[in-house]
Amino acid sequence: MIRNAEGPLPSTLAVGTKGEPNMSTPANAALPLEVAGARKKFGDIEALAGASFDVRPGELLGLLGPNGAGKTTVIKAIAGRVHLDEGTIRVFGRTLTSRDSRPDVGLVPQELAVYPLLTARENLEVFGALYGVSKSELPRRVSWALEWSDLKDRSGEPVKRFSGGMKRRLNIACSLLHDPKLVLLDEPTVGVDPQSRERIYEMLSALRQAGVSIVLTTHHLEEAEQRCDRIVIIDHGRIVAAGTLAELLRNALGDSRSVDVRLQAPWPAASAQPAGWRVSDDGRQVTVEVASLGRDLGSVLGAMNAAGVEVADVTLRGSTLHDAFIALTGRELRE
Repeated sequence: MIRNAEGPLPSTLAVGTKGEPNMSTPANAALPLEVAGARKKFGDIEALAGASFDVRPGELLGLLGPNGAGKTTVIKAIAGRVHLDEGTIRVFGRTLTSRDSRPDVGLVPQELAVYPLLTARENLEVFGALYGVSKSELPRRVSWALEWSDLKDRSGEPVKRFSGGMKRRLNIACSLLHDPKLVLLDEPTVGVDPQSRERIYEMLSALRQAGVSIVLTTHHLEEAEQRCDRIVIIDHGRIVAAGTLAELLRNALGDSRSVDVRLQAPWPAASAQPAGWRVSDDGRQVTVEVASLGRDLGSVLGAMNAAGVEVADVTLRGSTLHDAFIALTGRELRE
């Protein structure tokens, strides 16, 4: 488990008197992030075509889209590394221009941004100085970052000796030394093993418990399905859907369920299956989409009985984020 560092934590990560995170937010507090009408072209390529979405306090928001959909461009625009052609970006109520500083924002890029010849501690000290952390405050924050990322025992080793997961954890920690309240992570778990991936999400969970808002892009749909409070799907520079997993599934696919029926013997060649039924290549499994289990399952099994088909097993499947993603974009996530 990720441990809290000894001594006081950075202000965003302070805890209450009973050891619980300080999560109180005024009712009239501005949203951590509001993107409205974002447009950006690179030559003839329209990377963003009016994208709009927001992030709520303490929320983990998943930003999904096929390759080239505009995810990284919008992340860079929020961080001030890309200047929008049109649209506005507001962070905690402040409308930002490309020249404005962003002390409330932390950016974790997809490519590792650490120095391999320096130690973990030296990397943190360098990035802390670059972020403007004072000399008097820097030792405390570096100690916290090493403890939080579970790298304290390896703090004196050159980063080139680290595993991919350790480098990723250090990469995240380096982006948090200035105590941001909004963190942008572009593919933070790419190329890491499942154990390291779980450790990274433990780190992010600790941030959320402290009230930090997180925007995360990922190609792992199962991660977004399990971890994110809300999901925003972007395609061709436009937001095509946004909401909780349940909302996305309902809006994209309705309340239908898939019924997989395993047969004792292959479907008879002389019997035509009803329209919409899908029979596997070996003829032993039939998949049917039903709008209502109570109303439609009996008729499906009755039709099979009438066709002289003997049922061996029935499996019910709910729709997944992958199903909704394909329905909304028509593309696989990695296309």
